[in-house]
Amino acid sequence: MSFVRRPADTWQRDIPGTRWFKADLHVHTIDDHPGGRAELPPALSGDPADPDVLSRYARLFLMSAVAAGVQVIGLTPHSPRAGSTPETSAVWKIVDEWNQGDDDDGIPFREKIYAVFPGFEPNVDDGASGVHLLFLFDPEIGRDRYLSLYDAIMDGRTPWEYSALRPAPRDADDIFATLGRSQSESGQSATPWRYIALAPHFQGTHGIFREMRSGVLERFPCSRLSGYELGDDKLPSDFRKGRKPANFLLPFMEEHRQAFFHASDAYSIDELGQRHTWVKLASPHVEALRQAFIASDSRMRIGFERSDDGGLQPIGDSPDIALSTRPWLKNVDIRGTASFFGAEENTGSSLRLSPDMTCIIGGSMTGKSTFLDGLRVRVGAPLPNDDLLRTQVETRGRDIFGAGSPEVVLDCPGSDPTAPPHEQWPAQFFAQNELQRLSQEASAVENILAKLDSSEAREIEDRHADLQNLDKQIHEVARRLSSLDDSLAEAEQAHDRARNAKHALTAFSEAGVEKLHHAGRYRQRWAETKSGAEAIRSDIHNVVLAVSTFDVPELEEGLARMVPSEIVEPAKLDLERRWKRLADHTKLVEQEVSGWIDDVARLVEAAEKNHDALRVDVERALAERGLDAARLREIQGLNRQASLLPSYEANLNRTRERLATSEASFARMQEERRALVAEQREAFDRVMAAVELEFTGRIRARRIDDGDYRPLETFLRSLKQKGITRWWNDLGENEKSLTEVFKHESDSPEWWKDLDTLLDNPLDETGMSTTVQATFRESLTRAKRRELAALRCPDRYFLELRMDDGSYRRLDELSGGQRVSVLLSLLLETDDSRPLVIDQPEDELDNRFLFETVLPALKKLKGRRQVIVATHNANIVVNGDADMVIQLEATANHGRVACSGAIEEPAVRDAIVRTVDGGQEAFRLRRRKYGF
Repeated sequence: MSFVRRPADTWQRDIPGTRWFKADLHVHTIDDHPGGRAELPPALSGDPADPDVLSRYARLFLMSAVAAGVQVIGLTPHSPRAGSTPETSAVWKIVDEWNQGDDDDGIPFREKIYAVFPGFEPNVDDGASGVHLLFLFDPEIGRDRYLSLYDAIMDGRTPWEYSALRPAPRDADDIFATLGRSQSESGQSATPWRYIALAPHFQGTHGIFREMRSGVLERFPCSRLSGYELGDDKLPSDFRKGRKPANFLLPFMEEHRQAFFHASDAYSIDELGQRHTWVKLASPHVEALRQAFIASDSRMRIGFERSDDGGLQPIGDSPDIALSTRPWLKNVDIRGTASFFGAEENTGSSLRLSPDMTCIIGGSMTGKSTFLDGLRVRVGAPLPNDDLLRTQVETRGRDIFGAGSPEVVLDCPGSDPTAPPHEQWPAQFFAQNELQRLSQEASAVENILAKLDSSEAREIEDRHADLQNLDKQIHEVARRLSSLDDSLAEAEQAHDRARNAKHALTAFSEAGVEKLHHAGRYRQRWAETKSGAEAIRSDIHNVVLAVSTFDVPELEEGLARMVPSEIVEPAKLDLERRWKRLADHTKLVEQEVSGWIDDVARLVEAAEKNHDALRVDVERALAERGLDAARLREIQGLNRQASLLPSYEANLNRTRERLATSEASFARMQEERRALVAEQREAFDRVMAAVELEFTGRIRARRIDDGDYRPLETFLRSLKQKGITRWWNDLGENEKSLTEVFKHESDSPEWWKDLDTLLDNPLDETGMSTTVQATFRESLTRAKRRELAALRCPDRYFLELRMDDGSYRRLDELSGGQRVSVLLSLLLETDDSRPLVIDQPEDELDNRFLFETVLPALKKLKGRRQVIVATHNANIVVNGDADMVIQLEATANHGRVACSGAIEEPAVRDAIVRTVDGGQEAFRLRRRKYGF
């Protein structure tokens, strides 16, 4: 019965290139029921050899694997049949159901489980009581060949005898020879297949080391094995050099590219995945699994770690990007016929990237840097600090990548599509030669050190943010204190004016000013009364004139008779006489008002004489008290000032309280900042100790407390004033910094914090004249001195590299390549989860450093951080075990993706050989020269 694999494209469509899978490679099936340990699930009953029962069992098996999150399964029973016919193979029922069946939700099992490898676990005739081996095959072997191969290994004998497992009649050499012949035969057919061999429970019962002791490496063909299954309580770290069997096993495993793995050895479907290993595969075939074991440092990860009680627990962070929240860029789609990457057949280009490591290869001028710089500009990531590099990146990213205004769509799984691009994909970019320039920046070293230790990184980052926040708050309080100083001065002045006004008013009162003011008010009141009466008299006079000139017409007799008598008496209709009487009355009122005004005028005159007399007496009394009589004109202003004294006094007290509170807050925050700085230094001390340990002393980090003087330089230069400009210019011409000038004056390790005191001493050695010194000191106002007190010079971190003679050199004393080597080493060791994009890191590196430091670090990043590298170096692509390779080609105006995929794909391997390995002939020549 042949096997035709049905496609399942979702896996590589969701995650391009290789991807992580949870694998359980040692699982028994109901085929082993004669041994008594394998039983049908409780939900299923019947004869295990019944094909219908086996079909239902296969579905339950796969559903249990899905529930356990197992995506790669190795079916390894001791017997491949539950009965005596091919149809009674539970292994093959599971393979067929996985390949063709659907889960209850209608989704095919092959879209939930990536790979199922049929296999078996024979007890080969080696050692005292037999040695167990696991063999896994591609399903393409087909059911019949799979079963006949097992029969050939066992010489037709059943593995079970009275519920006991008996050895195969062949030893391992014979079995591997049989497998080799059968595989060679399949290579000539249309359905070739491959297999992989593993050593189960290698230290347990029937394990190769339990049965064959230390002679296993000489007498057992273990170079044919891909890996060794750990005991349930073991981790790779438990095997230390110098102790058996690690002292001889680990070197052998390294030589033959073997790896440790965990598996469940499950006999029940409920046990699936209880022990597992994460493997990275590019295809659901045995050859991809073999590649994972060969490149175990980057393609395999034990799924367990030590718990606090010493037991094993699943690792906290799954390497599977589908189970992670780390940011990554999946697709870059570029459309636009006029654009550099978007002109291919008017359809544009689509670049698919791995969530782990993608290598972009191609000849010179094929667009590798253009693509990376275009991404950098497109997402709005920070540009290089160096002016020349920034211009180059902007030119390639904007003028070449962005030519023709292409439509660029970035697919960042799990990100907020409404967020800015750099928040969706917060990549850290390094252009060509940028690392070398960056190695000269102290802040870059600190940022890398801060992320090296995951146990410290978050708190270091939080403290850094707290320190920056405190710096802002302290400077704000310093500015507020300066403002309060001004407010206090104003409040004191206002209070003094009001208090002096009150004192003056008291003296005036004693001199009789109140009587004078009373007399003045009395006089003024009657003068105003007289003026008011005169205005009324004028109005009355106008009325008199109007009344006297008013013309009253004659009343005709006939008209008078027409008015009804019950309304108006006839006698009252003498209108002319009545109007004359009214005119007489108004004249009389005018005369009375005039007389009244004359009487008031005499009263006002008397009041003025009284006021003048009192004025003379008051001026004499004021003179006797030493007061200027002219201030009597300010009496109203003094009264207003004196009336505000309580409010001025309250405002002065409030201002003093606010000033005291702010000063206390200023001191408290400074103390809090000092404590945070101390905590930060302790954390960095631990990180630096870990760096020295991690790199065995080859790289170490050091710190200069308060060593970043740039804030102080900025402050000192802000004091520049007329008269001292020449002195500043002379400093620049002599290439001296202000900190060097002033630090020379003091032996204190924190001398800049004492600058205020330092300036009280002669500054002759600074080159200042006496006049300049005076001007300089005058520029340090109270506000400036407080600003100085608020200032903080951050610590400065630097790296040192141990030379061959054992001495250390600082980063700024090394060559460009050495600086990049050191910085890249730390950059790749950080726990930073942001994507890392590097353009041709090999430009400044030698191969020794590349192999000893860069490649191991890149492999350790797998499953933790997306890395995109543009490179011409085959070692980075192949030895770095790239998960996705993109080959670019370009004409004069346009670039395109010529090939992309995982290294295992033949087209990708050919592209690597042609593009970065110098071609087939150069590759063959190197093999001959090095004796490969």
